[in-house]
Amino acid sequence: MDRYSRQTLFAPIGVDGQKSIGEKHVLLIGAGALGTGNAEALVRAGVGKITIIDRDYVEWSNLQRQQLYCEKDAREKLPKAVAAKQRLQLINSEVEINAHVADVTADMLEALVKKEEFDLLLDATDNFDIRMIINDVSQKHGVPWIYGACVGSYGISFTVFPGESPCLQCLLKTVPLGGATCDTVGIIAPAVGMVVAHQVAEALKILSGNVKDCNRKLVSFDLWKGQYVSLNVAGLKNTECLSCGENKAYPYLSFENQTKTAVLCGRDSVQIRPAETMSRELGVLKELLATQGISAESNPYLMSFHVEGHRLVAFQDGRVLVHGTKDIVRAKTLYHRYLG
Repeated sequence: MDRYSRQTLFAPIGVDGQKSIGEKHVLLIGAGALGTGNAEALVRAGVGKITIIDRDYVEWSNLQRQQLYCEKDAREKLPKAVAAKQRLQLINSEVEINAHVADVTADMLEALVKKEEFDLLLDATDNFDIRMIINDVSQKHGVPWIYGACVGSYGISFTVFPGESPCLQCLLKTVPLGGATCDTVGIIAPAVGMVVAHQVAEALKILSGNVKDCNRKLVSFDLWKGQYVSLNVAGLKNTECLSCGENKAYPYLSFENQTKTAVLCGRDSVQIRPAETMSRELGVLKELLATQGISAESNPYLMSFHVEGHRLVAFQDGRVLVHGTKDIVRAKTLYHRYLG
């Protein structure tokens, strides 16, 4: 039996729509709660190719809502992109899946979009700076993207069509997009599922050739309070917007907006990213730490160790997460003392 038979029976998709879905390439930025939900749904739906980018690794607190991961992934501290790819390949071996363990920067994302022919960009990050980079790349290269976010019992989603709809930059001064994070007020899995449902439904419309059926409104909801809002934001498109207006400058693609060191959104952690792309030999680093009496755990993708009341995690691409502080100066001191 055709694995997509129930989907092709749905008249708006049909055989032709399913064929179209199987020819499309989606870029998914983030492999957390929204990312794993979107990835699994699209892979089960038969998308031809999906590329996943994520900078983090699986932790125990992820298992409550990040549906692709299991306890083994958390024990081994597998990078989320790698763990997601492994699980997704078991779900549908027909789909081509690429995984990048990396921090999304303007240079990196734009280079990837130039190299590949993406049909859709899906936002599944918890970082607003990265969303603004996605927004500018979308506008510059004419690729639609779907914004999604959730925290607590609240969720929001909006599809951005370059040259047609207002972009995320246009909405910022008018629409309350929220500032809380799941690390400060928590999150329940049904809120994740609702945002994923909206994002995947819009994605399937675009990928199957049914763009005319896309919802051009911004939707938000609070599942706990039973509230649902659908806003017509078409009038918010700003001709003076630097991202999508008449004099586009794509401000979030400029060098000065590419943060090298930052407190991670809602987390007691600081990420330090080297000024230039590098490849770190984790085995050599582990041996050097051992000479100082520091024991480190590692897998092929990252290495972690505890010093001075903090846990440091070093990645192959040179990035380091310093857990247990929001003090950038303190984080840099530890970085240079043990890894610089």
